[in-house]
Amino acid sequence: MRLIASDLDGTIIGRDGKISDRTVRAFKDAASAGVEIVFVTGRPPRWLDPLRSRLGHEGKVICSNGAVIYDLATSEVLTARALPHRNIFAAREAILHLHPTTTFAAETTTGFLLEPGFVDSGSVELLDGITPRPLAESLTEADAVVKFLARGKDQDPDAFLADVQPAVNQLVSVTRSSPTVALLEMAQPGINKAVTLAEYAQSLRIDPQDVVAFGDMPNDIEMLEWAGHGYAMGSGHPEAIGAARYRAPDFADDGVAQVIEARLAELDGL
Repeated sequence: MRLIASDLDGTIIGRDGKISDRTVRAFKDAASAGVEIVFVTGRPPRWLDPLRSRLGHEGKVICSNGAVIYDLATSEVLTARALPHRNIFAAREAILHLHPTTTFAAETTTGFLLEPGFVDSGSVELLDGITPRPLAESLTEADAVVKFLARGKDQDPDAFLADVQPAVNQLVSVTRSSPTVALLEMAQPGINKAVTLAEYAQSLRIDPQDVVAFGDMPNDIEMLEWAGHGYAMGSGHPEAIGAARYRAPDFADDGVAQVIEARLAELDGL
């Protein structure tokens, strides 16, 4: 175990936005033992405060499902793989053809653009002063879009992904991470968590076999398959569980912490 790569939401962060004391201790013990740690998330850089406040993490974070590498120490976007705007609008039209009530948003390297109806009127924390406008009006040539989002209305999340993916897979890579909302997350074709994590591990000269990865949703599947020791959370999505070589205990039981503690004990015994 030379590198730990962990998802955030549903893996180490609960719906209350908190990280347990046991999980904090496990990551700090791993770092003290010389294990490299990188977090790999669908979140944008502006939603990484729990890593700073709870873990004191100051390293790099792979954000937006692999489209961005962000340095917490300097608050700087180090790399960003942006979606061509033509792909965004072509995918938008293809999705609307299938599901006319779909609404859209775009995560850029500098902010968030959303269309009317994308978020519920009560979601003040998401709006955060943003005025919803059609992307054709708000998206400028200077905007580097690292994640394009589509929200289905009254759709089953898995069915929505299965329906849309074949129609857009030449334009974007598409996945999802929300357990209950029909929300698709789209990036540059060929980009996912595993691609960027593999590049990051290679830069450190760490072999996939020495990587322990944790995740719980479909957007973690490629990462869990790539890592030599990919753990799906026992409380995770069935597809993630089916793709992973190993299974961690449930999130509610501090599953990630349990695995890290056991692996650290094995290292101590060598």
